[in-house]
Amino acid sequence: MNKKLLVVAIGAIAALPFSAQAAGPTLYGKLNLSLENKDNGTVDTWTVESNASRLGVKGDAETGVDGVTGIYVAEFEVKADDGTGPFKARNIYTGIKGGFGTVLMGNVDTPTKTVQGKVDQFNDTRADMKALVAGDLRAPNVLAYATPKLGDAVTVTAALWQSEAAGDGIGEATSVSAVYDNDGLYLGVGMDMEVPATGGVALTANAASDITRVVAGYSSDSFDIGFLYQMAEEAVAANEDTSMLIGGAFKSGDLKIKAQYVTTDGDTAGVTNTETLMAFGADYSVGKATTVYGWFAMNEDDGTLEDQYLSLGIEQKF
Repeated sequence: MNKKLLVVAIGAIAALPFSAQAAGPTLYGKLNLSLENKDNGTVDTWTVESNASRLGVKGDAETGVDGVTGIYVAEFEVKADDGTGPFKARNIYTGIKGGFGTVLMGNVDTPTKTVQGKVDQFNDTRADMKALVAGDLRAPNVLAYATPKLGDAVTVTAALWQSEAAGDGIGEATSVSAVYDNDGLYLGVGMDMEVPATGGVALTANAASDITRVVAGYSSDSFDIGFLYQMAEEAVAANEDTSMLIGGAFKSGDLKIKAQYVTTDGDTAGVTNTETLMAFGADYSVGKATTVYGWFAMNEDDGTLEDQYLSLGIEQKF
């Protein structure tokens, strides 16, 4: 074939309306590895940590119905530090979306978990707020609905969690959230009702619990600031947690310097215990996909230093 004709043919193919078709499968992920020191005053240990490293596939699918698109995500955590164990399921779901919003089913983060947005400056590390704050739940057997963005700012999400126990109906536990996100300002409220407890100080693991979480944050080119307040209590036992987070960062070019303070007052049948987690760190972006970072954190239990952490790491997204 004449080279000029070949160029014209390729150009004609490229001009076809492929944009009208749904996006096919996209492979994505990140590897986040750090060299860490943990010192509890008795034992001093060095380890290499895989901080929620993950691999996933996502995409859209045509449905044949005007304005309705199928969606799917299958994401797995990988042990990038030593390669042991099988993949661990993260968010895995399928659903449909359109002008009516999004409906999905699967294994997904609850609305109360995701309402935290980006206020946790040390997310996915051992200084993550989930070390002290309950509600970091990725729930199985979920049916969820999210509205489209209302007024270009507000999204409301509701999720029903099925226990699948004999005799139990739909929505044995419920999680809902409302988020305002516009022009750098982020406000959110989330509520869990009868949801299995995860984390915290006083809550019993997997006990049905009620959680109310309020979040506020603001982000600009030069700084971030975030605040979270949460009340959590077991539905049956007299165990409850009251948590607070305040954190922020200063940004200059590719450098971000950040700090965070998290505290939880746990009340176990009238006995109060307070835990705190303070962290300081810096991130430096080396291109769009690569970040090198370091942080230091201290964990105290009723004013007594329990653990100190020092971490140096690299995060590579793809």
